[in-house]
Amino acid sequence: MPATFTSPESRFLQIHTLTSFAGVLLNRDDTGAAKRMPYGGAVRTRISSQCLKRHWRNAAGEWRLEEEAHKSLRTRHIFEKELHAAVKVQTNAPDDLIEAVGNAVTVMLYGKETVKERQAMLFGRPEIDALKQLSISLVKEAVASGADAKAAREHAEKQIKESKKNLSAMKDQAGDLPAGLVAALFGRMVTSDPAANTNAAIHVAHAFTVHREESEGDYFTVVDDLSVAEGEAGSGGIFDTEITSGLFYSYVVIDVPLLVSNLTGVDATAAFKEGTDRALPAKIVERLVHLIATVSPGAKKGSTAPYAYADLMLIEAGARQPRSLAAAFRDSVIAGHGQSLAQTAIKAAIAQLDLFDKAYDRHEARRVMNATGSDASALGEGLSLNALATWAAQAVRAGTA
Repeated sequence: MPATFTSPESRFLQIHTLTSFAGVLLNRDDTGAAKRMPYGGAVRTRISSQCLKRHWRNAAGEWRLEEEAHKSLRTRHIFEKELHAAVKVQTNAPDDLIEAVGNAVTVMLYGKETVKERQAMLFGRPEIDALKQLSISLVKEAVASGADAKAAREHAEKQIKESKKNLSAMKDQAGDLPAGLVAALFGRMVTSDPAANTNAAIHVAHAFTVHREESEGDYFTVVDDLSVAEGEAGSGGIFDTEITSGLFYSYVVIDVPLLVSNLTGVDATAAFKEGTDRALPAKIVERLVHLIATVSPGAKKGSTAPYAYADLMLIEAGARQPRSLAAAFRDSVIAGHGQSLAQTAIKAAIAQLDLFDKAYDRHEARRVMNATGSDASALGEGLSLNALATWAAQAVRAGTA
């Protein structure tokens, strides 16, 4: 029975890429070696999703994700290093009084149980401004009442509790994207205030090599110029590191209704209704497609220049639950006779997609950017990266592909 296809509502966008790197150390573990994972009975080189997302978030230039108004700040010292100085300028209060109020605000954010071992939290600029105004108000009240540091903290804690102040309660005051763009895209967890949590609209898998790991130890020395000038033998240091190469498969899913909801404030169920403005979500998707294809993660940039563009990018738009094409590479890919590794990997992806279509029918619209020189027409209509990013953005803007 042939696979079926109807132009779908663009509830999900699935982005698959194959990218080749040679002689790099893209993502290190706690020992300084390349991150790895076992799959299909073979060890693969891996790039963590956290590493990928950080590089996309921090990318500058034409396709950067964050505009200044929507920037986020990740820190565990929001009051000490961001708010204290601003409160001091506005109130000219004694430092111990400001610190006392700061302790109360920090407890509000993290909870008494976790405040001592708090981890970095993601704050949007609107939230930071709201926290600053709250802190200034509490310090001014303490100054006006003549309170000492202990009394100032007790008063601040009481006011926060009575007014039910927390991050989620500040949403109306904070305005659009209170937690910033990064939280809207990749999510945020606030253990002390679950209502302030944001579910990630963009889901990123760990990238892995479609073949067995390819690595070697790189032994190198540093020459001491002054010692050499004096005729001494030897080096100024002996070191070793790991270098890897590979063709990586990566997979990203965009939950379009949730993305629209996180960015605009409408309920996810109304994401595709007439009158919902999807311009910003569409722009973010267009930029993200460019970033996924062109931004390379990488440690040791100075000694490996780990820059690469995607060899292939497939985007699927559809309404049903996404599914990765990782199964195409469960068996380690080995280049066939007279074929490159990329050609063999593309054939494996085509075969896996065909199996899915025959088993579950086809419900996704597909477009592909192919820079390998191999035939990938079975994956979908071929487009340039610009055209592919525009197509994905239009699928969000229109609600259908």
